[in-house]
Amino acid sequence: MTGEGAPVTAGASGRLAFLDRYLTLWILAAMAGGVALGDAVPGLAGALGRLSVGTTSLPIAAGLMLMMYPPLARVRYGRMRSVFVDVRLLGLSMLENWVLGPVLMFGLAVLFLRGSPDLMAGVILIGLARCIAMVLVWNDLACGDREYAAALVALNSAFQILTFSAYAYLFLTVLPPVLGLGGTVVSVTFLSVAASVGLYLGVPFAAGLVTSVGLRRRRGDAWYESRFAPRIGPITLAALLFTIVVMFALQGGRIVADPFGVVEVATPLALYFVLMFFGALALARRARAGYERSASLAFTAASNNFELAIAVAVAVFGLASPEAFATAIGPLIEVPVLLGLVRVALWLRDRGFGSVGAPTRPGVASPEGALR
Repeated sequence: MTGEGAPVTAGASGRLAFLDRYLTLWILAAMAGGVALGDAVPGLAGALGRLSVGTTSLPIAAGLMLMMYPPLARVRYGRMRSVFVDVRLLGLSMLENWVLGPVLMFGLAVLFLRGSPDLMAGVILIGLARCIAMVLVWNDLACGDREYAAALVALNSAFQILTFSAYAYLFLTVLPPVLGLGGTVVSVTFLSVAASVGLYLGVPFAAGLVTSVGLRRRRGDAWYESRFAPRIGPITLAALLFTIVVMFALQGGRIVADPFGVVEVATPLALYFVLMFFGALALARRARAGYERSASLAFTAASNNFELAIAVAVAVFGLASPEAFATAIGPLIEVPVLLGLVRVALWLRDRGFGSVGAPTRPGVASPEGALR
């Protein structure tokens, strides 16, 4: 993204500076506009819903892939090998994502939603689907380590393909009866998870890799960072706002019709995002990870792959099910909460979190004026 607060090359074009400067305002406006459209325009949600292939919403898929492309195109893929050398931090990320995260979401879902087992199952599904998409946007906005975030996303994606079905069986079928709750039989195939990950991560990852490696070799790093990267940066902002409008328009009728149900689901989700973020930051600081990698660890741990959760809920329980409704609330809560946590991360960075002074990536504009 361009402008003062997004991770851009200094001196980049200011064509979208006004939008970037008031990013929080535009995201809130996109959320409100989406809800208003979904509630006011008869048949809009149904029309958007029909633009789907199976359980995949084509508008949301297009928005997410376009949103992820610029951050992935900014990654220096030659440096990613060094990320996997630090086994200690990779192990910390795996602990946060595949032990602490699912257990915490399960506990919060049981605590707040045990009287609504259908909604509880939907929230648990969100906790099992680790983030592979929007985390790249939050990481970039917070000036985290791009290469590290991309490596963590790739690692989580591989682990998700291999283990999601087993996790769903454990947390939805085995554990609830142990606590005196009804269990839910969930059948998720290896191929369905692989298809979701391949679509939402594989396509933009491949495009970013080809772009970064190919153009850097042909035109050089200086041209790439000063000329090309600023030109594709606005795609992320436009795609993010488009995706938010579509997501909230799809759920606008439900939100207006059942605001208490939204609040019921939102409470454990909001607590989860905040607790995971600060917990991951604390663990990263204890491990002396430095600000940039700490931010990447925290946003990777606090975010979730709502696309996969929604797809599984729709496939297993049906489009109109309470489980699908709960998973659809996930991104509606994640967007404003994680945006707020971006501001918290930048505030901590400017006060010397994880380093002496306030580190900023070389060639990156200061985020002082952004996210107002």
